[in-house]
Amino acid sequence: MSLLSGANGMSSGARGAPDAPHNAGDLEEALLKDKQREAVPQGSQRWDGPQGKAPLLPIGHSGPKQSALLIKTVLVIVIWFTSNIGILLLNKHLLGGYGFRFPIFLTLCHMLACVVLSQVASASGCVRHQPLRSREQLVKVSVLASAFLLAVVLGNVSLRYIPVSFAQAIGAATPAATALFALALLRTAERGVTYVTLLPIMAGIVLATGFEPSFNTIGFLTAVSATCARAFKAVLQSVLLADQSEKLDSMNLLRLMAPIAATLTLPAVALLEPTAPHVAWRLLLTQPGFAALLVGNASLAYVVNFTNFQVTHYTSALTLQVLGCAKGVLATAVSVLIFQNPVTVLGIGGYGMTVAGVFAYGYSKMKGK
Repeated sequence: MSLLSGANGMSSGARGAPDAPHNAGDLEEALLKDKQREAVPQGSQRWDGPQGKAPLLPIGHSGPKQSALLIKTVLVIVIWFTSNIGILLLNKHLLGGYGFRFPIFLTLCHMLACVVLSQVASASGCVRHQPLRSREQLVKVSVLASAFLLAVVLGNVSLRYIPVSFAQAIGAATPAATALFALALLRTAERGVTYVTLLPIMAGIVLATGFEPSFNTIGFLTAVSATCARAFKAVLQSVLLADQSEKLDSMNLLRLMAPIAATLTLPAVALLEPTAPHVAWRLLLTQPGFAALLVGNASLAYVVNFTNFQVTHYTSALTLQVLGCAKGVLATAVSVLIFQNPVTVLGIGGYGMTVAGVFAYGYSKMKGK
């Protein structure tokens, strides 16, 4: 799962959270624009589409530069697809097929990998370093880290009980959940037609749930809770980091949140999964491939976030949303082929309805701007 998707995902000055929104559409649009503005490759420019509404791919000023940039963009997207689907399948394999049933400890490994690799990326210059500016900003980042950690833990727990395909169907509702949280907490509103597009999303989830052969109550509830936590974190970020001077791009926000999240995870592992370190150590000694599997899985947690950042760097955050829908469909198909979990025609129809609703939602928001 996208740890930051999801996750389900994060110029001049610090960026990464929007200005205080006037409505729910403004909230997500601001998040998208902040991500889009984080960086533009040297010697290139974005095409903003008709009236600046649909940013797609960067366009270079010369033929060779444009070709090189296009190749780099395609490569980044391929790595993004591979890492996103890979971490979903590896999480499921570890927590389900492999028998390592410790989702909180696995989350700790993810956070530790993000701590190390974030520092490497910052020190190497791959990511522009943005320091904390005040104690108040540290408190805000800590609150966001708690919401971020909750979403990741719940997402990992859900994969212990339900198939990746079912988890993806539920996770596709994150945009709808974000709009509803914005309405409930910020008293902001979308256009009426945008709320209409939420209906097929919800109906599709109900249909997929009702005809899911591998339905599990704990898995369903944790997947729904993870979706809500991701949406809540997006709304919370728009409020807590609304001050222009406190904005952070997604990679610096991850760099600052990861150590806090790892620290918060330690007592949870001690209380809820006290045998996890012992089991992990035993598997490291007895299973030759376990070390590579665990390290690779944890490293992908950072790669997913880094490639999210790079996709918006070379294309746009709107493109990232569209690719996210396609990734969910592909991840579902691959997981069914690999894990052979049973599916029904009505369940597939429900997921298809949800994805169609997400596309309609994104199109409605684009047309409303």
